[in-house]
Amino acid sequence: MYNIVGVRYREGCKVYNFDAGDLSLVIGDTVIVDSEQGVGAATVVADVRQEETLPKNKPLKRVLRKATPDDMRRLEKNGAMESEAFKVCQQKILEREMVMKLVRVEWAFDNSRATFYFTADGRVDFRDLVKDLAHRFRIRIEMRQIGVRDEAKMIGGYGPCGRPLCCSTFLKDFEPVSIRMAKKQDLVLNPAKISGICGRLMCCLGYEYSFYDEAQKDARKSRAKAPEGERQTAPREPREPRAGAADAGAKPGDQGAADKHKKKRSAWRKRKKKGKGGPSDQAPGGGGEAPKGEGPKKED
Repeated sequence: MYNIVGVRYREGCKVYNFDAGDLSLVIGDTVIVDSEQGVGAATVVADVRQEETLPKNKPLKRVLRKATPDDMRRLEKNGAMESEAFKVCQQKILEREMVMKLVRVEWAFDNSRATFYFTADGRVDFRDLVKDLAHRFRIRIEMRQIGVRDEAKMIGGYGPCGRPLCCSTFLKDFEPVSIRMAKKQDLVLNPAKISGICGRLMCCLGYEYSFYDEAQKDARKSRAKAPEGERQTAPREPREPRAGAADAGAKPGDQGAADKHKKKRSAWRKRKKKGKGGPSDQAPGGGGEAPKGEGPKKED
């Protein structure tokens, strides 16, 4: 039997499984683990569970020990170095006028490297920045560009519901969210209402999407199976007659006023058609040609 424990490096980060060995651990303990990036400190977030076999494709790393007082003092010192590195890097970014936003600095437990997380709209040339930081702290520098969702996960905060962000509390991975989920749930398609603090669609739109999708599918199937006479259709409301310019002040449904207006327009069209090309179409004052055979009269 193997004792498996779930640990988390930082608040909001993913939970990883480690082999606890013979250590008795409870939730909230700070432990020193041997990870792929080297020795690090983590916090126990899940109770120890027993399993018969370990995964063969990816063997679990071991928990080395519980954190000692010396380890806790080193963690405090690393936290102070992270704050200093954040200020120095932010100042260098402003001096070089780089289009990037620094989010977090992580200082390795064994002082082997420092990781700087940032966001940017496109690719950023940070080679000179890395040289300045390496010369200042005498440590290996890593720059990692992250997305806006990862930024919200690292920083944390509260959503429109008033609760802490899902991504910074219990969500392990980001699932794809589309506007179709909001339409399926008959939500108001207002970006301010369905977007989180990261500017993207809220992750909680996908929590109940499957339920609404199945409910609508079942409703369509039930309507298709219903007999022809039992199918319910929405009744159509009777249309009211359109009122023209002549009866603009008439009450809705006054058919007599509408008919009177139609008669006036038809009579006007007939008169216009009848007078086309006649004297009424000539310029005023009789400027047209005189009839054949009649010349101008000679006055005595």
